Amino acid sequence: MGLIVALLVGLLVGVLAQVIMGGRLGWILSIILGIAGGFVGGFIFRFLGISFGGLLGQIIAGLIGACLILFVVRLIKR
Repeated sequence: MGLIVALLVGLLVGVLAQVIMGGRLGWILSIILGIAGGFVGGFIFRFLGISFGGLLGQIIAGLIGACLILFVVRLIKR
């Protein structure tokens, strides 16, 4: 059950990041973006000493991380 929730949260976060930052990816890449964003966001917030709890905190950290990933990818592509 945890894997399904992680994939659904990853998909949600990936799609939200694409809406905020613009762009279109497929379902699989959206899930990967959301999960990677969760790792990046979680790492950044742990490094800063900020702790999020619960599903909403994970979504917020993942969204910030996913937007950051999209931003960096666009900088590299230029």
